Amino acid sequence: MRTLVIGDIHSGLNGLKQVLERGNVTPDDRLIFLGDYVDGWSEAVETVNFLIELQGTHNCKFIRGNHDELCLEWLRDGKDNPLWLQHGGGATLASYKKASQETKEKHISFYESLENYYLDAEDRLFLHAGFTNLKGVDHEYFKQTFYWDRTLWELARSLNPDLKKGDAYYPKRLTQYKEIFIGHTPISKTGIAEPKLAANVWNVDTGAAFKGPLSMLNVETKKVWQSDPVHILYPNEPGRN
Repeated sequence: MRTLVIGDIHSGLNGLKQVLERGNVTPDDRLIFLGDYVDGWSEAVETVNFLIELQGTHNCKFIRGNHDELCLEWLRDGKDNPLWLQHGGGATLASYKKASQETKEKHISFYESLENYYLDAEDRLFLHAGFTNLKGVDHEYFKQTFYWDRTLWELARSLNPDLKKGDAYYPKRLTQYKEIFIGHTPISKTGIAEPKLAANVWNVDTGAAFKGPLSMLNVETKKVWQSDPVHILYPNEPGRN
């Protein structure tokens, strides 16, 4: 069984279908989605419908992203967040205008069921953004950190490559897990990039909401599959700018 981790989709269903096909994904694989399923391209409703159907036939873990939480707050609670609308929420709102109430209720249940993080048996942590507590995710004070934090990736990128685990100044936060897999912070917004390793943190967000492809990474072998740049698959749409 392969463990495959998928970066931020941002309603780019065409990119998701493409990368699953290119990776020859089967029900024998374990799929871990890192969140941000909506906000960006026009197929928010269709993307979530596809994920719900996929959950019925495949071994899936769905992590909560900040955009998923913003969408849930609008769908369930009627919260009108101007910043959400500016950062891809407008396309999501337009997509849901065509959806039935039954579909909306089903999607609310999906968003509410998302997990803040997943820690597997090999001590590998999967979450959307990051955490700040030096003792790890079980000790985090604010759950919003799991899907909003950017300091984990900044910390990993700032380290001297010669600094190793066990060194006196190696960040304690990064010693808690064998590997950490995140999305949230695009490696590039302007072109093609591959998932990037810094310290023991893998960033799998390759900018599918902007000018980049959607990426899928084999956790064991580190083999990467990518869609075409997603904006090419939605030629008459702005995506997120």
